[in-house]
Amino acid sequence: MLKDKHIAIYVTGGIAAYKSLNIVRALIKQGAQVQVVMTKSAQEFVTPLTFATLSKRPVITDNFKPQSAADDFIPHIKVAIWTDLAVVVPATANIIGKMANGLADDIVSTSLLATKSKKLVFPAMNTDMYDNPAVQNNLQTLKKMGVKIIEPATGFLAEGMTGKGRLPELDVIVKNIQAQFTEKKLNGKRVIVTAGGTKEAIDPVRFIGNRSSGKMGFAMAKVARDLGAEVTLITTVPASFAGMNIIQIQTADEMMQQLKDVFPKADVLIMAAAVADFKPMKVADQKIKKNDDEDIFTIKLTKNPDILQTIAATKTSQQFVVGFAAETQHLLDNAEKKLNKKHADVILANDVSQKNAGFNVDTNKVTLLQKGHEPINWPLMSKTEVAKKFWDLYLNK
Repeated sequence: MLKDKHIAIYVTGGIAAYKSLNIVRALIKQGAQVQVVMTKSAQEFVTPLTFATLSKRPVITDNFKPQSAADDFIPHIKVAIWTDLAVVVPATANIIGKMANGLADDIVSTSLLATKSKKLVFPAMNTDMYDNPAVQNNLQTLKKMGVKIIEPATGFLAEGMTGKGRLPELDVIVKNIQAQFTEKKLNGKRVIVTAGGTKEAIDPVRFIGNRSSGKMGFAMAKVARDLGAEVTLITTVPASFAGMNIIQIQTADEMMQQLKDVFPKADVLIMAAAVADFKPMKVADQKIKKNDDEDIFTIKLTKNPDILQTIAATKTSQQFVVGFAAETQHLLDNAEKKLNKKHADVILANDVSQKNAGFNVDTNKVTLLQKGHEPINWPLMSKTEVAKKFWDLYLNK
């Protein structure tokens, strides 16, 4: 994804500057061409030589000192034209203020002012500094200018306190950089994804559930978000993903109610959740205790609402609904019945009895069914790859 992309890494004078070394290394491994530009303060934390060794390029540190005899004396223009993506990491309050107000008094601020390509900013600083109204106003100004701001994480800070201001973890930073090169083919689309297995209470401590981890739904939601969709994730599994609206629920009834509220405005619904078919007719107010004289305990169950069938029956011709069929036998027969009965446009069927496919694993083997088409068998692949393959199919339908 990043092969031969020109990424300028602007390192400013915060303690998190040393973490930028791993960022440069990770981008180089993915084939990117990386040019590091450093403020004078950043050089107090990490030497330019260290970055130059990793990036295989001289580090730009001064607007008036060429890096070699072949260089000219306008490096800020040279790097600005060269750049596909400018990443400021870590971004101090100082550089954020300069960017927001068009100031250019060093190599970093001058180069950023001259850069027309996308800019990605990772603020990292003390919590009180980050919360200061002046800093927040500058961040809002940058957002209005089209600069992408990634909020800092909450955690242990250099001065010994815990709070918001910590640089996000490496994988989060790299994923955000990758996302800038993903074509936003789902821009303007509103997508709902359900994930996880519903939990139907028996008493205050027990429930009826299933083995669904939510991983397939999470993959569907994250790929849609990366493609530019406005994503609402309705999940029974605790989740925290940037850039999407997350609704936490537990039961089938709660899921049904949430879908009735949000589906009318959606373009696509992905029903990846494993919804319990039954729930107890009565939920005990207190924990049910074992009785020494009773070896068998009976719970009466009643059917849950068929969420996919109920919601899909209300869809318009402009809405697209996808259901999942998790089966342990007669996969195609059961999936075909579901496709015809549930009003879905697509059913993604998988045999959850197979090794490395289905519940609680990172891979899946899916058969895609559509009315009027032969089933399409996809090989075993990661759930993220399944999601990418589905969205490619949706975009080219």
